[in-house]
Amino acid sequence: MRKIIYIFLGSLAMLFVGCNADSVNSDTGSFAGESGQSGSLARFTILDNHLYTVDFQNLNVFDIHDRENPVLVNSVNVGFNIETLFSYKSFLYIGSRNGMFIYDANNFETPQLLSAVEHFTACDPVIATATHAFVTLKGGNQCGMNLNLLEVYDVTDVTNPILISQRNLAGPIGMGFYGDYLFVCDDEVKIFDISDPENMNLVHAINIESFDVIIQNDLLILVGEQGVYQYALDANDIQNETMLSTIAL
Repeated sequence: MRKIIYIFLGSLAMLFVGCNADSVNSDTGSFAGESGQSGSLARFTILDNHLYTVDFQNLNVFDIHDRENPVLVNSVNVGFNIETLFSYKSFLYIGSRNGMFIYDANNFETPQLLSAVEHFTACDPVIATATHAFVTLKGGNQCGMNLNLLEVYDVTDVTNPILISQRNLAGPIGMGFYGDYLFVCDDEVKIFDISDPENMNLVHAINIESFDVIIQNDLLILVGEQGVYQYALDANDIQNETMLSTIAL
């Protein structure tokens, strides 16, 4: 099966496997017959036959039933400083420099705000599972205050996210899930056991500087300023990844 890697530094990292499809997988937001996984810095996602994108202040909805002629059907004002977009089933998790927003896209063309969490000004990717949302806050430079945190929210009730854990890091940004593990791009790629999200443990680190991570099955792709790095992972031996290739940028 053909693999295609799309990389737009600083705003998007996405891996697609396969090509043609018509129906959607409700867990991943991908189309049947192809499997897609975006990085946590992505600014778009696909649900069913709709493409969702974020710009500085809006959540935009495109009808893509006709792949060659996408149609903008709605634009929802979210706020300001919008940075990232992540989907889990019908929920859209939006990260901004000022907080996290959760929208319900069950009605594809009219997403509805379910909840919002505010924080100090910082760069803010967010990814989520059925029960928890993980947020990295990177301070300094254009991102705001000089605080760097990994936050965990209980989102069992998506209308009422509850902060349950915080961890100080060096300068976290992109994240990705691999089973019961969370990969976080920091001063190195830190790997946390999140089987108990409230008491996650650091179990391993990969000495590579990167700003986003994509994990598709047992393939790890790290995207950094110097290049793209591919590793093979083993869920039974998380401390021994195998380098497959590098692409210098």
